[in-house]
Amino acid sequence: MSLLSDNIIPGNYGKLFGTNTVEEQDLLYIKKRILEIDGVKRVEINNTVFPREFTVYTSKIVAVVDIENLVKLIGFNAIPQ
Repeated sequence: MSLLSDNIIPGNYGKLFGTNTVEEQDLLYIKKRILEIDGVKRVEINNTVFPREFTVYTSKIVAVVDIENLVKLIGFNAIPQ
């Protein structure tokens, strides 16, 4: 448990998450919902790999658990890499 592992730090690297989402619509919905979190500035989806991945970029510190819980509410998993 540290600042770097428990949070997404602003910058050019972001935080990579794996997800069990398969459908493109579900990935876009997850992206839309994550962008609603205060401090999130960009979400990039990589749907060419399995499991699917998305990277979250922020403008301020955002807790990883906030992303995990939001995706869980939608019905999928988000696992930080």
